Amino acid sequence: MIRIVIAEDQRLLLGALGSLLDLEDDMEVVGMAKDGEEALKLINQYKPDICIMDIEMPVKSGLDVAEEIKDYDCKVIILTTFARAGYFERARDANVSGYLLKDSPSEELANSIRVIMDGRKIYAPELIDIAYNKEDNPLSEREEQVIKLIAEGKNTKEIANQLYLTTGTVRNYVSVILDKLDVSNRIEAISRFREKGWFK
Repeated sequence: MIRIVIAEDQRLLLGALGSLLDLEDDMEVVGMAKDGEEALKLINQYKPDICIMDIEMPVKSGLDVAEEIKDYDCKVIILTTFARAGYFERARDANVSGYLLKDSPSEELANSIRVIMDGRKIYAPELIDIAYNKEDNPLSEREEQVIKLIAEGKNTKEIANQLYLTTGTVRNYVSVILDKLDVSNRIEAISRFREKGWFK
């Protein structure tokens, strides 16, 4: 029997996935979590064979959990709406066994679980294309330092103090960053930079 833990913050989808997989003769859903932290507790408690996780969840994301349980004897399938290069790269680094998109047919999920239990990996075809057509980070090392500090919530003055720059220089860096990332404000810049998987 393949023992499964599912982590998904959309309750309806969590219930549906649990019911679907429980219908399979060779599978048993031993735990369901609504966020990454809860998933971690269930994985430690039930020692499942497989954990199916969404990426964007409260407290801890699916990728955070995948990185934490990298050395566990539990295979991870990421099931998400997001076909993004940055996420896929992190998932591969965390040694996840599967990365599937939520719009895949449900019978595909059960088949993927069996294939993964046989020791193979399964990635949605869309992700392979994205991984091969990956863009390079356009920011310089200094611009990267600035955007990381922006992402930490620091204002222009704090960034200037931390990097020993004038506030005018920081403003110049910010305007170059917005220009290079083709966005109109700091929040969009952080979001775009994160989406592309450029935050290290």
